[in-house]
This record gives sequence, C-alpha cells and structure tokens, in this order.
Amino acid sequence: MGGTWAAGTWAAFPAAAAGKAPVILIVGDSLSAEYGLKRGDGWVPLLDKRLSDQKIPATVINASISGDTTAGGRARLPGLLAQHQPTHVVLELGANDALRGLPLAATEDNLLQMTKAAQAAGAQVLLVGIQVPPNYGSDYTRRFEAIFAKVSGATKAPLVPFLLKGVADSPDAAMLFQADRIHPTAAAQPRMLDNVWPPLRKLLPK
Repeated sequence: MGGTWAAGTWAAFPAAAAGKAPVILIVGDSLSAEYGLKRGDGWVPLLDKRLSDQKIPATVINASISGDTTAGGRARLPGLLAQHQPTHVVLELGANDALRGLPLAATEDNLLQMTKAAQAAGAQVLLVGIQVPPNYGSDYTRRFEAIFAKVSGATKAPLVPFLLKGVADSPDAAMLFQADRIHPTAAAQPRMLDNVWPPLRKLLPK
C-alpha cells in the first residue's frame, strides 16, 4: 500500500471527545494475539484485567493477527479506526517484517503513516518496539531498532523500546519461550505488560 494518507481522509472521524471513556485499540501480531497460549493468558487480556482492577473504565479491543506485518496493519487500520473510533492506539508491529527480510525503509514508512493516521483520527498512539536477535548482524539489528525511535521522534508518540525486555534478555529466557523459541510463554506475559503499562498509563485519564 504505497503513498501517503490523504490529508482529508480522517475528516469524517471526530477527535476523541473530552471525557470519553478510553477505547484502547491494539494493532499487533502474534506477540499480542496470544499465539500458542490459552485464551486470557496474553498480555492484552492481562491489560484489560489490570484496568479493571485499578477501576479505570476503559475498553480494550485486540485487533492483533498472528503473522501480520506493518504493511498488513497499515491496510487494516482505516477500517479499524472507522469501526472502533479509539481514543488510544497501541501499535505492536514489525517483527514479521524482519523475519521476512522486508525493506527497513518500508517498515519505517508504514509505522510512520499508521501513527499519523491514528493521531489524525483523534487517538493517542503508543509505539511498541521490538528487537531482532544478534544473528541478523549488528548493522541490521541496530538499524531495525532505530526505526521505532525515529517514528516516535517524528510523531511525538511515546515508545516502549522493547516489548520483550526482561524476557528475551532474561537469564531464564529459555524458560520464557515456547518450543519455537519465538513466541513467549504465559509466564512471560506479565513482564510484557509491565513494559507497556507505564507509558500507556500516562496517556490515560488520571
């Protein structure tokens, strides 16, 4: 999906109304879609529970799809924004771009345009970064990681630098991944939520 979002595309969508109960839309891949987990064990359902426990009246909509890329997310986003009119959008995409060897420039542009589109629709955006294993090579690893910070800087959207911090770099990392060594286990999900929670909480009403 090439080009940029037309400036008037989102004119029909009202900005998030002041005082409206938060509607948090998660647009991610298998890391957010409970791949290989029992329903309810993923970090997104745990987020829903934490909001409830803290009596924050928010609705969480998980629109994550296993295997999705930033291009797939970009194609899906207009319909999701129109349908749900979220006040907040959490973008957790990019890992599958790296796994498929997709051009870094395309990944960056997709994330940039998604962020701008969600903001233009009246939503606050939280970018969730991911890092690739060292076997990709130090140059690629560094350039891929930098994409998220660049998009964050260009759009002023807050960033979670690494969704799997405390998981992939943990001393017990082997115990925190499923047999495929890609997808975290249920035991890792609370750590993932703890990485997302602080910047997301700052975006929510006090």
